[in-house]
Amino acid sequence: MQKLNLPAAPLTIREVDGHRRVLDPLRKRFVALTPEEWVRQHFVYYLIAFRGYPAGLMGNEVSLQLNGTSRRCDTVVADSAGNPWMIVEYKAPEIHLDERVFAQILRYNLTLGAKYLTVSNGLTTYCCAIDATTGRATFLPELPSYP
Repeated sequence: MQKLNLPAAPLTIREVDGHRRVLDPLRKRFVALTPEEWVRQHFVYYLIAFRGYPAGLMGNEVSLQLNGTSRRCDTVVADSAGNPWMIVEYKAPEIHLDERVFAQILRYNLTLGAKYLTVSNGLTTYCCAIDATTGRATFLPELPSYP
């Protein structure tokens, strides 16, 4: 897998029926090791080990309903009250982070109402704060500290 602009994560990888799988510590099960999953596991490790985000308030592949359709957020970080605080959307390293990626995460936030939206392909990461009153997004120079 491609080297990322994230700290190396101590991943548990195994081969099952000819396919590589990685242990997702948040879902507590092995999942297919795709390029996007590679980014997710490294980013989650970074959030927990280097930024102090609480693993117990994070979820991967969080289901939500959007316009009558089931969708899944890649990672949702909750605040201490259990409300969505940050949504993180991952793409494979070769995927350019463009307006379509931001439109996707903005649609998810219509349902969840998180304060922060983050997108990463493991090479580049963008984070913005959402003003709950105006809906305006302000890009941040770095990820916010967990409250």
